[in-house]
Amino acid sequence: MKISVDVDCTPEEARRFMGLPDLTPIHDVYIAKMLETVKSGITSETMDAMLKGWAPMGDSGMKLWQNLFDQVTGPGKR
Repeated sequence: MKISVDVDCTPEEARRFMGLPDLTPIHDVYIAKMLETVKSGITSETMDAMLKGWAPMGDSGMKLWQNLFDQVTGPGKR
């Protein structure tokens, strides 16, 4: 037996129903900082810092991905 339920609600209503926190203030601060950085000009140091923040586990995470690709494709064939 299979039962399907369709729920018609906004994302905000779903978030509240599931008891998840409202992260709108944090999101607004993050966006304001990103806009400030873009308006003041992006330098190579800024890009480096952003990329390190986005990469999981920094350099060790990149080496993990490289090793994974090497195992799949063979060394040096990226």
